[in-house]
Amino acid sequence: QVREWKNEGSKRYMCTGRPGWLTVSLRVGKYKKVHKNIMINLMDVLEVDSERQVVRVEPLVTMGQLTAHLNPMGWTIPVVPELDDLTVGGLIMGTGIESSSHIYGLFQHTCVAYELVLADGSLVRCSPTENSDLFYAVPWSCGTLGFLVAAEIKMIPAKKYVRIHYQPVRGLQKICEKFTEESKKKENSFVEGLMYSLEEAVIMTGVLTDEAEQSKINRIGNYYKPWFFKHVEKYLKADRTGIEYIPSRHYYHRHTRSIFWELQDIIPFGNNPIFRYLFGWMVPPKISLLKLTQGEAIRKLYEQHHVVQDMLVPMKSLEKSIQTFHQDLNVYPLWLCPFILPNNPGMVHPKGDEAELYVDIGAYGEPKRKQFEARASMRQMEKFVRSVHGFQMLYADCYMTREEFWDMFDGSLYHKLREQMNCKDAFPEVYDKICKAARH
Repeated sequence: QVREWKNEGSKRYMCTGRPGWLTVSLRVGKYKKVHKNIMINLMDVLEVDSERQVVRVEPLVTMGQLTAHLNPMGWTIPVVPELDDLTVGGLIMGTGIESSSHIYGLFQHTCVAYELVLADGSLVRCSPTENSDLFYAVPWSCGTLGFLVAAEIKMIPAKKYVRIHYQPVRGLQKICEKFTEESKKKENSFVEGLMYSLEEAVIMTGVLTDEAEQSKINRIGNYYKPWFFKHVEKYLKADRTGIEYIPSRHYYHRHTRSIFWELQDIIPFGNNPIFRYLFGWMVPPKISLLKLTQGEAIRKLYEQHHVVQDMLVPMKSLEKSIQTFHQDLNVYPLWLCPFILPNNPGMVHPKGDEAELYVDIGAYGEPKRKQFEARASMRQMEKFVRSVHGFQMLYADCYMTREEFWDMFDGSLYHKLREQMNCKDAFPEVYDKICKAARH
C-alpha cells in the first residue's frame, strides 16, 4: 500500500486506516478523512520465545488478548496497561503505564525491538543496537515516522495472585511522603494511589505471589463485584488497612469494568448491587461504541465539561502538582501511578543525566472548579507541567502552541529522523496530528 501511494505520486499524507472511533482515546481525529488511509489489519501474537523471554506481536494485539494468551503459558509482560482494548501499537506510538512502572518504566521501556514500514516502502527492524536512533525516536511519535508492523516485548514469569495492601492516608504532605517512599521500594511489584480529595487517599502496594490465604481471595473482575475504586474507598471510609489476594489477570484489568471511574458519569446507578447482579455482565460498554454513537453536540458538551488527562511529572513535584490539579480542575478521584524514566534519547526523558522517578497523575471526570473553561484551564495546567519538566500524554486534548509543545518534548532526534527518512511528505508532524491548536 505504501509503494502504491508512492507510485501514485505521494500526493497526501498517510495514516493508518483504523477508524477514529475504534481508538481508546476520546479524541476523534479529523485527519482520517483527508489523509491516505493505509489498512493495517495485523492483530496476531506471532511468537513466544521463552529462551530470550520475549514475545513478538503485531500492533493491533490488545492488552486483554495478550494477557489471555501469555498467562496460561506461565508468562506475562512487565507493564500491562489497564484497559483491555489498548493496543500494542497505541502504547508504543503513544505511551502506556501501569502500577509496575516504578520498576520497569513506561510500556516503551519494556520493548526490545520494533519493525516498521517506512515512507519509502521498505521494512526495517530497529533495536538499541541496530538502527538505534529510530528505535528511540518511535515512542510518542504517533505514527509519524513509519508504520509499526511488529514489536518485541520482554516477558516475565507470571504468578497467580497479587497480594495487595490497602492503606488509607490523610493529609497531602503525608500522602506524598508515603507514596514516594513506597514507589522507591523495588520489593513492591505494584504501587498505586487513589486520591479521593485533596487530603485523603488510599495507597496500594502489591506483590506477585503463587500462594494465597483462601479467605482473603477477592475476584474483583467478576461482573457482580463492586467497582474497584468504590471497593478501595471502603478502606478510607472505615479508616482501616487491609490485605487481599487478587487473581493476577483481575488485578491487571482492575479498572476496566468501570473505565477507571468514567462509567459513573455514563451509568450513575452502575455500581448499585441490584444493577451489578442483573446487568453487570453488560459493562463496560466499549469506548469505541460510545464514540461511534455519540453525536457532535454531545461530544462538544463533553469536551467543555469533562476532562480526561494524564500528566507525567517528576516525583519531587508531586505535592505542588496535586495542588495545581485541585486549583485548576478539582476532579476526584485522582489516579497516581509512579514510574522510572530512564535517560534514553527520544522525545521523553528526564532533565538530568540520571534516570528519575516520575509520577503519572490521571484526572478523569467532571471538573468541580466553578470557573472551569476547557481551553483556558488546560493551558494553565500545561504551562505548569512544562515548568516542572513534565509531559502530557498525547492521547488527551492538548491546547499548546507548536513552540510550547516542542518546549515540553525533546524534538531533536525526531526532527533529524524525519529529515533523513523523507517523512515530511509522507506523514504530518506529531504536533499537527494531535494538538487542538493545529486542527482548528
